[in-house]
Amino acid sequence: MAMKQVACSAIKAVANSGSSSVLTRQLHASPGSKKIVGVFYKANEYFTKNPNFVGCVEGALGLRQWLESQGHQYIVTDDKDGPNCELDKHIPDLHVLISTPFHPAYVTAERIKKAKNLQLLLTAGIGSDHVDLKAAAEAGLTVAEITGSNVVSVAEDELMRILILVRNFLPGHHQVITGDWNVAGIAYRAYDLEGKTVGTIGAGRIGKLLLQRLKPFNCNLLYHDRLKMDPELEKEIGAKYEEDLDTMLPKCDIIVVNMPLTEKTRGMFDKDRISKLKKGVLIVNNARGAIMDTQAVADACESGHIAGYSGDVWYPQPAPKDHPWRYMPNQAMTPHISGTTIDAQLRYAAGVKDMLERYFKGEEFPVQNYIVKEGELAPQYR
Repeated sequence: MAMKQVACSAIKAVANSGSSSVLTRQLHASPGSKKIVGVFYKANEYFTKNPNFVGCVEGALGLRQWLESQGHQYIVTDDKDGPNCELDKHIPDLHVLISTPFHPAYVTAERIKKAKNLQLLLTAGIGSDHVDLKAAAEAGLTVAEITGSNVVSVAEDELMRILILVRNFLPGHHQVITGDWNVAGIAYRAYDLEGKTVGTIGAGRIGKLLLQRLKPFNCNLLYHDRLKMDPELEKEIGAKYEEDLDTMLPKCDIIVVNMPLTEKTRGMFDKDRISKLKKGVLIVNNARGAIMDTQAVADACESGHIAGYSGDVWYPQPAPKDHPWRYMPNQAMTPHISGTTIDAQLRYAAGVKDMLERYFKGEEFPVQNYIVKEGELAPQYR
């Protein structure tokens, strides 16, 4: 019955598109060996330092023995960019592509067009904006991620970054490294978190966890989201819903970005919006770098309008050496690390294995894991 429903949906999609490619791609894995390609960052000498370091090329999400024992071909690489990269060699005949937000394989419409056998795009983690989702939907591909796998990791990291900025921690740490001792150089812009107004843009899984962790600090907590949280949870956390984003932002001493990158959110923090923020605002962004206008953020940090900016997301990734965020003042930037703790790696590796098992058996994925299904985008990406 379930297979009949899938076939009916596929036939309907074909009728709408005039193409047979949607039908063949929407069906679950056919029998036989599949070519699966994983794109991860290289660990090099660090791989041997922790047996649970599975989120790298060498660790391969711990899937190699299992996949190869099932008769599947498993290719893993970090070489994902440029006309002669390793990934492009496998694009024409791969069936499944696994990538991560930390070392994203940018799946463009051009790559999708060349990938005649591609059926499934899996994100080992959360955030599938490295995929051209519109092109994937039009091609009948399934895009899915391991929802919830690293939300605790990211929320904890955000809290750390808030404290680092508020307490002006990094300049003090640098003094220790350079042999200096200048308390005044730190203290003149160090504050307590208590009593500050913190607003999160986005109160999904990560945003809610962050608000819960901020409650003991006695902050004034605000949130903006397309959905209002459950009244009991809202009361328990002590957070106030702000329906209008541009009304909330000027109230905030600290702004935390917790929304996905979509066409609506891309570049939303431009020069005009930043100018309307409170002078001396602190911003934490572990969501996506492209939500910010890169140069507008750098300029605002130079002028002091943004008193501190911290995050681990850039555009593009890896960030080029001349990226302006590397050199702007009062920044606490890192490579994209917040969601790839060892604990998170074990969770999203297990999630990827579960999804592949379902794929091979022709079973549905957990509904919350779908980003594109049967030509339709998940609500957060619409």
